[in-house]
Amino acid sequence: MNTRLKVLRVVALALALASFAVSGSGEPPGKNPQADGGGEWRFRVFLDDREIGYHDFYLTGSDDIRHLRSVANFEYKLLFVRVYHYEHENVETWSGDCLQRIESRTDANGKPYEVEGWRENGAFRVEASAGEATLPGCVMSFAYWNPDFLEQPRLLNTQNGEYVPVEVSDPVPDTLEVRGELRPSYRYRLAAGPLKLNIWYSADRQWLALESEVSGGRMLRYELM
Repeated sequence: MNTRLKVLRVVALALALASFAVSGSGEPPGKNPQADGGGEWRFRVFLDDREIGYHDFYLTGSDDIRHLRSVANFEYKLLFVRVYHYEHENVETWSGDCLQRIESRTDANGKPYEVEGWRENGAFRVEASAGEATLPGCVMSFAYWNPDFLEQPRLLNTQNGEYVPVEVSDPVPDTLEVRGELRPSYRYRLAAGPLKLNIWYSADRQWLALESEVSGGRMLRYELM
C-alpha cells in the first residue's frame, strides 16, 4: 500500500473515532452541575503532535429540556496537499438523560452521512443513511459532556445512527495537563467495537480531555482551548 493510502486509512479511522480544580481523594467523581444546565466545551484536535482542527460543544437549557449543538471540522494535509477533510454538525434535544431528538450531518471526505431521530410512542425512532431502526424509549448518544452516559450498556452513534454496545472501566485517579496546568482527574476507558477511548473528568465531573490510539499507534487527542 502506498504512503498516501496509508495516511488516508489512519486519518479516516481517527476521524471516525471522533464521531468524542479538584481533589485526588480516590473517590469517583460526583454530580456534574454543568450537565444540569448550560455549558461550553471547545477542543483543539490533534493527530499525534499535529493540530488538525476543532470540535466544539454548546449546551443550553435546564435539566428538564437541554439543547446540544456540536460542530467539528478536521483537515489533514500531506506535503501541503489536503488528503482528508471532515465536517460534522449535530443538534440534540434532551429531557433529563433521555435523548428526545437528534439531527446530524457529516461529510467524511466527500462521503455524506445523515441521522435523524425522535422519541415517539414510547420508543426512539432513527432514520439514517444506513437504514431505519426502532430503539428503546430512553437512549443516550456518546454524550461526553454528561458523564451519566458512562453507565449505559449501549449508545447511539450520532454519525451513522448505529446503536452500539459499550464497555466502560471503573474510574482511575490520574493527573492531566489542562490549559498548561496539572490537575487531578479521573480517567475512564471506553470500548465499543474498534473504538477505544480514554476520557478524563475532574472530581466534579467536568469533561477535560479525550484521546484514542488509532491505526499505526498514532494518537488522536482532544485538548480544551
